[in-house]
Amino acid sequence: MERRTAPRPAGHGTIGDRHWRRDLRRAAGCALAFLCLAVALDAAAGTLTARRAALWPALAAVVLVLLCPSRVTAGDGWLAVRGPLRERRVRTDALTVVRQSPGLSRHLILWDADDRWLELDPRVLEADPLLWHRLDAGARRSRDDGTLREGAEVLGRLGERIDGAAARAVLEASGMG
Repeated sequence: MERRTAPRPAGHGTIGDRHWRRDLRRAAGCALAFLCLAVALDAAAGTLTARRAALWPALAAVVLVLLCPSRVTAGDGWLAVRGPLRERRVRTDALTVVRQSPGLSRHLILWDADDRWLELDPRVLEADPLLWHRLDAGARRSRDDGTLREGAEVLGRLGERIDGAAARAVLEASGMG
């Protein structure tokens, strides 16, 4: 069997998480607040040394990396999640398994026919219907082609939730909700 690679994004037709920059600014603000507070408290305690002054920015950088949101992008037939260390990409038109992780986070885990996988927070899809549309269109092709063996119901429930939220937003915007 020939191993196909997930399509690379081409400038046009690629959709990105429209809230990512805002979330990145929020993470940077938290890291900066941590840095300012740590330095101020250290100075107020009279324990600020050159070594400690060099340590606080390094720790603030670690805080930034930990809080840095994953960047989700999608195109025709693919979805990618880029974290601080690497990017994971799946072919949405060749999905085989979709699962929701147990526990509080309830992340979606997607596997494709080439055994690639990614994990993403479904709130990103709920907040950005265009990303959801790209995933849903690819998943429908996977279902039609018979590659999606497990998880159609997970996507169905997520779609109902997203469509319900969109309908409520339209009704509220029109003054009928």
